[in-house]
Amino acid sequence: MPFQPNERVALFIDGANLYSASRNLGFDVDYRNLLEYFRKQANVIRAYYYSAVLETEEYSPLKPLTDWLAYNGYALVTKPAKEFTDATGRRRVKGNMDIEIAVDMLELADKVDHVVLFSGDSDFRRLVEAVQRKGVRVSVVSSVRTSPPMVADELRRQADQFLELMEIAPEFTRRQTEPRPRNHAPMRGTPAEPYADPHDAA
Repeated sequence: MPFQPNERVALFIDGANLYSASRNLGFDVDYRNLLEYFRKQANVIRAYYYSAVLETEEYSPLKPLTDWLAYNGYALVTKPAKEFTDATGRRRVKGNMDIEIAVDMLELADKVDHVVLFSGDSDFRRLVEAVQRKGVRVSVVSSVRTSPPMVADELRRQADQFLELMEIAPEFTRRQTEPRPRNHAPMRGTPAEPYADPHDAA
């Protein structure tokens, strides 16, 4: 069993990372079902969702998703994404949420038994190690079934357990989609999942 029924669990979802992994695997995430899935496994005391938000004039393409999450059981952590032009003249978006995730996880570590990190970023290895030293178990949710794998080997080895996203995805898949080609930039390349109709998750 990945979880013990009475342990206090907190979810930390790197929105951009989960979006990229799910799209590479060919599905969309139903965030209502995702939260319910983990609540059936253990006592989820907090579920954080992190996303940098690219504001476009008066409207962000991510606003339907972030509004829905904020009213449906998630603690939403956002910051403005930064647009810039790279050396080849292409427009890029930068919105790293690593510091925000690290601060919140370390602050909550004394109040939980188990944290679940939705990310494969190798930069989180030291964070996982620090939380483990406080006596907290850490699970990492990502995928080795994408090409290349979404999860770094060092992060997977550091975690107490690794949950393959593709194996648990049927519990919270919203609808099957075709994997997007790499040259397709959804919603101006915003760094997390565009959510066309939040009511679809109902």
